[in-house]
Amino acid sequence: MPLLHHAVIRLAEVCGDVVVVLGPDGPEPVVPPGAPVRFARDPEPAQGPLAGLYAGLLAVRTDHALVAAGDMPELRTAVLLEMLKVAAEASVDAVTLGDGDRFRPLPCVVRRGPANEAAHTLLHAGTRRLRDLFDALPNAVIDEDTWVALDPERRTLFDVDEASDLPDG
Repeated sequence: MPLLHHAVIRLAEVCGDVVVVLGPDGPEPVVPPGAPVRFARDPEPAQGPLAGLYAGLLAVRTDHALVAAGDMPELRTAVLLEMLKVAAEASVDAVTLGDGDRFRPLPCVVRRGPANEAAHTLLHAGTRRLRDLFDALPNAVIDEDTWVALDPERRTLFDVDEASDLPDG
């Protein structure tokens, strides 16, 4: 099963609409049958993760967007639901997961309107780092103890950077 399938399946378990952001010219990947997937395109190649998030936010139809990378195959539904719950209850524009004395930018939940505006401003200022978005938005960080109780093996943060990251790699 392609790597993207795993992330899409986990996101579809908690979201009625999954937007996959692609480069400007790449083919649409095969997605799990029946998954509620739509595609958005980066207008320019190689502009970084903030530009990809911005392209995705332009396609989102809900107030909040749950954001993950396609190379995060082991997202845990309970953690994603907790993130959405905090986003709905807290007076913030972003929700991230604590990891030691920092937070991880992905997965995250962002309020579409403020995140869209902040990403637009940052991109026009030449900023491309996703982490900078969270400096521009009120961010609730779910403490590590809370989310790790839902995912004791911390698999939600696992991402695949190289083939050797995979069990058979």
